[in-house]
Amino acid sequence: MSYLPASGRYDRMTYRRCGKSGLLLPAISLGLWHNFGYVDRLEDARAMIRTAFDHGITHFDLANNYGPPPGSAEANFGTILDQDLRPYRDELIISTKAGYLMWPGPYGEWGSRKYLIASLDQSLKRMKLDYVDIFYSHRPDPHTPLEETMGALDQVVRQGKALYVGISSYSPEETRRAAQILKQLGTPCLIHQPKYSMLVRDIEEGLLDTLEHEGMGCIVFSPLAQGLLTNKYLKGIPQDSRAAKSHGFLQKEEVSEEVVEKVRRLNELAQKRGQSMAQMALAWTLRDPRVTSTLIGARNVAQLTDSLRCLEHTAFTEEELQQINQILA
Repeated sequence: MSYLPASGRYDRMTYRRCGKSGLLLPAISLGLWHNFGYVDRLEDARAMIRTAFDHGITHFDLANNYGPPPGSAEANFGTILDQDLRPYRDELIISTKAGYLMWPGPYGEWGSRKYLIASLDQSLKRMKLDYVDIFYSHRPDPHTPLEETMGALDQVVRQGKALYVGISSYSPEETRRAAQILKQLGTPCLIHQPKYSMLVRDIEEGLLDTLEHEGMGCIVFSPLAQGLLTNKYLKGIPQDSRAAKSHGFLQKEEVSEEVVEKVRRLNELAQKRGQSMAQMALAWTLRDPRVTSTLIGARNVAQLTDSLRCLEHTAFTEEELQQINQILA
C-alpha cells in the first residue's frame, strides 16, 4: 500500500523564518548523521522519515559523508524518497554538505571548487534528485581562498543544482566574510549550521549577533550533546550507548562526574516543567528567536516522537533561565 502522509501534518509543527529570506523551516528538523546508513536497517530509517513528515518535519538534513559508510545515508534517503516521498518533493527541504573526506587523492575533501561541485554531483545521483534545496560548505578550508569556496556555492545555484547555500562551523569573522562575498556575487548566504547545546554555547559569543546582522538563519546540530543531555547517562554509561563505543563521537572521558551532576540537576528542573531532560534541552535551543531550527537525530520512531514533544512547552521563565545558567556555570 502506498504511503499517504497525515492530513493534519502542518498543524503539528511550528515554522520559523530563516533569517531575512522567504524560506520557513520547521522548528525541529531531522538530521541523518547517524542511524540512516547501510549499517542500519532501511525499514527503521523509512519509518522515522515517514513519522517525521507526518508530524510536519519538512526539512531533512544530510551530508556527503553521512552513513556509515560515507554516502550511504544519501543513497538510503534516495530510496525512501522513491518509495514514499517523491510525490511530495515540493513540500520538502533537502540539504546536503561537502567539506570532509569523501574519496582519496587531493580533490576529495575541503573547499576547492573542484571538490565541492564534484561532491554535489555525486550527492544528487545518490539521492536521485535534480537539485537540493540547501547546499553547504561543511567546514572552512584554511588553504583555499574563501572567494573560491563561495564562488563554487554561487555557481551551483546558477546551475540550478541548489536553491540556497549555507555554511557550517565557520567562525563569526569567517561567516561575515563569506556572507559579504556571496552578497557581492548575488547569491545570499541563507543559513549557518553550528554546534549548539546547553553544554556547548560558543555561538552566543558573537556568531548569533553576526547572523542577525547579516540576515542569515541558524540551524543548530548536536542539541543533545550526543546524548549527554538526556536521561541516558544519569546512572553511568550503558553498554549500548555512543560513549561505550570506541569509534563513537562521544568519548567516555566526556561523560565526567562533573558533567553528569549538572545534567542530574537540569533533569530535576525538566521534571518540574513536565518535560524529559531531552525535551527541555531541545526547547532551550529554540528560546532565542535567532535560532531558526534545531536538528534532532533519532534511533527509532519512539525516540523521534518523544523529542517532538519538546514543542509542547518551549517557553522559559526568567527564573528558569537563571537556574539553568547557574547549574551550567
